[in-house]
Amino acid sequence: MRLLLIEDDQNLVKLIQKDLEKAGYAVDVALNGVEGEYLGNEGIYSLAVLDLGLPQRNGLEVLRNWRGRNNKIPVLILTARDAWHEKVDGFKAGADDYLAKPFHIEELLARINALLHRTHQQPGGLLKVCGLELDENRQQVCLENGEMVALTGIEFKLLRYFLLHPGRILSKSHLAEQIYDFDSDKDSNVIEVYVNHLRRKLGKERLQTRRGQGYVFRAEP
Repeated sequence: MRLLLIEDDQNLVKLIQKDLEKAGYAVDVALNGVEGEYLGNEGIYSLAVLDLGLPQRNGLEVLRNWRGRNNKIPVLILTARDAWHEKVDGFKAGADDYLAKPFHIEELLARINALLHRTHQQPGGLLKVCGLELDENRQQVCLENGEMVALTGIEFKLLRYFLLHPGRILSKSHLAEQIYDFDSDKDSNVIEVYVNHLRRKLGKERLQTRRGQGYVFRAEP
C-alpha cells in the first residue's frame, strides 16, 4: 500500500516515515500544500496523512480542492490538540478521520489500518478474506487450518494489497507502484517472483494469472 504523507515538520516526517515503512507501507512525502495537493491527484495513493498547518497552501484548502475535483482519496488529518474547530472544519471539508498532535505512532498506525479496512469494506481489527487472516502487526498470515505462516516484507505488502482488492485484476506494474515509493527502483518483473513465493505458501489456486493483464486473488475459496 502506498501512502502520501504531507507534513512540513521534517523531524516528525522522519519518525512517521520510518514507522510507516516498518509497518509495510511505501511512503512518499510532500513538505508543503502545493506539492501535496499535486501528488494527491496522481491517483496512486491508498491514503493521505494530511497536516493542516502547511506552508504555501494549508491542508484544509488542499482537502477542499481534492474533494472539489471528486478526488476520493481517504484522508486522515493531523491537527493541534486544542484546535477542535480544525477537526470540525476538516470533517466538513471531507476528511475521513483525524489525529491530534502530539500522538503515539501506534495510534496513527491503528487509525490508518482501520481507515483502509473500512474503505475496502473490510471493517474490524483483522483483515480476513477467503479463509485467510492477516496479522498486520506480526506480518504473518493464518491459513484455514490454523497454521501461521511468516512473510517477508515484500510478501506481506503484496498479500495485504491482494486481500484488500479481492477479485480485481492487478497488473504487475500497478502492484510495483503500490509497494515501492518514489525513491525505489520499481522492477515489475520482481513481482512475479514474489507472487510465486505466495503461491507456495498459500496454495497455487489462490492467485490466478490473467495472461497479458496481471493477477487476481480469488474472492471465493
